[in-house]
Amino acid sequence: MAGRPPEDLAAAPDSGAVGADRRLTDRTVGLALVVAGLVLLAWLLATVVPWHAVPGGRPRPVPVGDVFTAREIDRAEAWARLGRLISWSSLAISLAVASWLGFTRRGTRLLGRARLPWWAQVMALTFLVTGIGQLATLPVTVMSWQQRTRVGLTDQSLAGALRDEVVGFTYTVVVSAVALLAIIGIARLLPRAWPAVVAVAGSVLVVASSYLWPLLVEPAFNHFTPLHDPALERGIQQLAQREGVHVDEVLVADASRRTTTLNAYVSGFGDSRRVVLYDTLLRDLDRREVLTVVGHELAHAHHRDVEAGTVLGVGGTVVGVGLLALLLGAPGVRRRAGVTGIGDPRAVALLLALSAWGTLATMPLQNGVSRQFETRADVDALKATGDPVAFVEMQRALALTSLADPTPPAWSQWWFGSHPTVLQRIALAAQR
Repeated sequence: MAGRPPEDLAAAPDSGAVGADRRLTDRTVGLALVVAGLVLLAWLLATVVPWHAVPGGRPRPVPVGDVFTAREIDRAEAWARLGRLISWSSLAISLAVASWLGFTRRGTRLLGRARLPWWAQVMALTFLVTGIGQLATLPVTVMSWQQRTRVGLTDQSLAGALRDEVVGFTYTVVVSAVALLAIIGIARLLPRAWPAVVAVAGSVLVVASSYLWPLLVEPAFNHFTPLHDPALERGIQQLAQREGVHVDEVLVADASRRTTTLNAYVSGFGDSRRVVLYDTLLRDLDRREVLTVVGHELAHAHHRDVEAGTVLGVGGTVVGVGLLALLLGAPGVRRRAGVTGIGDPRAVALLLALSAWGTLATMPLQNGVSRQFETRADVDALKATGDPVAFVEMQRALALTSLADPTPPAWSQWWFGSHPTVLQRIALAAQR
């Protein structure tokens, strides 16, 4: 025992009174974090989410036949049925693979008999577990590309689509490895206090990722050029002034190489904000409709919705870490996964599986909050532009180019819908 390296002690199974005391401490701290996180989330949900974004209450959706022709409805619904089948198949495969590796001993055996430092084990297992999941869903990814190409949702080549998959995979592995190294490393260094420290570190990571996203991730998928339309840029700057948002620059993203859908967004913080327009938006919409889209995105910036989502993410992180401490305090969970505790580097697959299921379980809350933010942004865009006709035409164009289902199943919209339906959004303009 005297010759055992410190890292082996940190990952060793709990034993005797010391082990019982440690489990009690972990679970007690975990329970405290869950309670504190839920209180924080409840306060944030009550104070930062615009639950009453529509003056006078949300109107009833407009009749679908008032917006789309029968042929347009049939085409959108046919794609929506197929699209849901594809996306749900990918989700089911991902969860099945994550569970197969994480909730059994298979994930702990991926490195075989290789003896590596704990940090190298974490990095290698993160790559292997994530890579196996990516390979398992690859056939569905290719099928999705084929079907999106068939219906005109993308002109991207298969090579381009696979290149984006590689970029996304690399980003996922890097972020996951950093997070897992922090969690497991802290648990090895502070075997009793790790839940509290990990909650703080995770909160810092959530905030940092919000700030770094436009700097590190956006350029990996798009190239940006200045907007060469002085009249439109003046209109955007005037709209930004009306909405009280400073815009540093207006850029165009070459999104058409990946998709035919229309979009724009505002990224950055403080005085470094920039408006980014998809080139497809400029190609397919007129100036009034483009300004309506931009007005919606500027409303998000005006109300600091990204910052609000970030602090909500902090609350969710605190709850998630507390739940993790409670779950890993149960000997049966560790035994089935074949790990000795949170400090065991072989726990990578288990942690990724818990994260996948936790993300799915919290989607109704996340998307419910998102729909409130989107509704407020629509209301502000209508007010700032004073052009409900352009708003309706813009919503119709967005729905047609993305083949959005105008009447999705209620349960699907509740669980997976991050935006109100097109009929709900058009009803806002009809109310004005």
